[in-house]
Amino acid sequence: PVPAMEEEDSESQLMYRIERPVYDEAFLRSQLLHHRLKSTTLWKRLLKHFQCSSEKAKATVLNFLPILKWLPSYPVKQYLFSDVVSGLSTGVVQLPQGLAYAMLAAVPPVYGLYSSFYPVMLYMFFGTSRHISIGTFAVISLMIGGVAMREAPDSMFYILDANGTNSSLILDKTARDTRRVQVAVVLTTLVGLIQLAFGLLRFGFVAIYLTEPLIRGFTTAASIHVCVSQLKYLLGVRTRRFSGPLSAIYSFTAVVGDITSTNVATVILGLVCLIVLYVIKDLNERFKKKLPIPIPGEMVIVIVSTGISYGLSLSSDYNVDVIGNIPTGLLPPTIPEFSLMPHLLADSFAVAIVGFSMGISLSKIFALKHGYSVDGNQELIALGLCNFISSFFQTFAITCSMSRSLVQESTGGKTQIAGLLSSIVVLLVIVAIGFVFQPLPQTALAAIIIVNLVGMFKQFKDISVLWRISKIELAIWLVAFVASVLLGLDYGLLVAITFALMTVIYRTQSPESAILGHIPGTGLHFDVEYEEAVEYEGIKIFHFSSPIYFANSDLYVTTLKEKVIPPLVSLLTKSSLVTAVKINLTEQSETSNTLSPNHILEENGNSQVEDALASDSGEGFGPVHSIILDWTLVCFIDSVGAKAIKQVQPHTQECICDR
Repeated sequence: PVPAMEEEDSESQLMYRIERPVYDEAFLRSQLLHHRLKSTTLWKRLLKHFQCSSEKAKATVLNFLPILKWLPSYPVKQYLFSDVVSGLSTGVVQLPQGLAYAMLAAVPPVYGLYSSFYPVMLYMFFGTSRHISIGTFAVISLMIGGVAMREAPDSMFYILDANGTNSSLILDKTARDTRRVQVAVVLTTLVGLIQLAFGLLRFGFVAIYLTEPLIRGFTTAASIHVCVSQLKYLLGVRTRRFSGPLSAIYSFTAVVGDITSTNVATVILGLVCLIVLYVIKDLNERFKKKLPIPIPGEMVIVIVSTGISYGLSLSSDYNVDVIGNIPTGLLPPTIPEFSLMPHLLADSFAVAIVGFSMGISLSKIFALKHGYSVDGNQELIALGLCNFISSFFQTFAITCSMSRSLVQESTGGKTQIAGLLSSIVVLLVIVAIGFVFQPLPQTALAAIIIVNLVGMFKQFKDISVLWRISKIELAIWLVAFVASVLLGLDYGLLVAITFALMTVIYRTQSPESAILGHIPGTGLHFDVEYEEAVEYEGIKIFHFSSPIYFANSDLYVTTLKEKVIPPLVSLLTKSSLVTAVKINLTEQSETSNTLSPNHILEENGNSQVEDALASDSGEGFGPVHSIILDWTLVCFIDSVGAKAIKQVQPHTQECICDR
């Protein structure tokens, strides 16, 4: 008997009965809640906020220089070897990417090396992420290149050929490149100032408005732009570079239209580099658990293609475009050409926001994976300082690279010491052996860029995933992609952000609403569309999943009346409906569950109501005596929403608002 009793007790369910009084707002404010007396004046609170102490100064310094937190306790034996391996591996990837992405930025290749050295050194001091690889990035480089092409087009730099017999025009590439470098440097200065200002003003939260579908759609479109821009280098076709709306279409059309002038040697070398690099990356992915470090495919391509180009004299004998002169050594700091700033302000905001969004999103992914935290505001400050200070040394804007960050993390990188070592690898090339890469074919760099975009092209899979999860997020992804492809990256980003904000308004203006019923034997309540959900007799529970404010207050009242009193929705006006609610909810408890048509006519005199009730055989509203408003998901109500609720509440016998 005892085991049987224990089994019966274990199967029984505990039931709880909770009774509590119902309070109104006036009672809460007058009887239960009283504000604390403020013991200090506003002036004293301001002085306390701005006063300096040793502890506060120390905390400020540690927050501004995160390296002071982790470097003194750096575990040399556990971390150093992993950081060295990771840094060298990342460096050999960063070197060819720096050269390649300089082509996207429309500046000479050596400036890509500068941009792969100075910012990486600075980020080690100011950044909070331990795993991202700061430096050149395809999307940002392409945005900079578009601005540089717009401000310094080829048409501005044609001069008369002094040696020509017919006074022909030639392109002054030296003057053009100098001007484009000035544009890129000034743009980088502005980007740094904007990011630094946002960080100091604690604007790190702005990243939340750049939702993941928006960023992924935008970067996928940027990959299309990058790939199209590299076709002419891969094929050896000399076409002009386009910028602005429809630039991707114009560029592709120009390449296809001049396809007959393709350089065969360039195409063969480029396709071989592309296939070999793709195979190497595939092998790295397949055997990443067995390989101690990934095979440096980019470095292999650079070394082998440079050797082939030098040995076969591809530039002179086969007209294959090569990088050309790479000056040795670092440039002295110079003041940017500030007169260009007014023309670049809007572009700098777009680059600053995209650069920070890419950096913070990847930082949070690695931080979550490895169990530490990153500070969004400090990341803004770090990126701002990296861009601003580095711009005086002739760099262009940077952010973190997805491919390099994965290399740095997968090869065992623990801290930004790995980033320091990768920058030293780049420095070695700049000051000592840069001349070795002068015969490097541009088609090899184009192959490196295109293969590194494979990961971004995989983001097209988001379409099927978002179709199942959220149609609105799918719409954001598609709008960001289409707008950025057709209008360009700057206008495309603006359109995408505007559309994403409009979806927020749409969601609050078209929220889900339902009449809830309880699941017998549980304390759960669900939409009565489920067959298990049963309504309480005489009670309607109305659920609304949005704040109630000026934009949807009328919708709330209308939906409430439609779901609670459906028979008269199509015929009653707003005033007559309130009257009907009043009659129904007050008379049912006194007389019967039917509604008198004559009484309605006495109160309202509406012939349409008379016809409706006559055709409805006098059945009325049904036995509803109480309405419960479920405000679980209502986070705020403004004055307009409160007035809308008052239109219904005073006329009901009992209206309970459940939060």
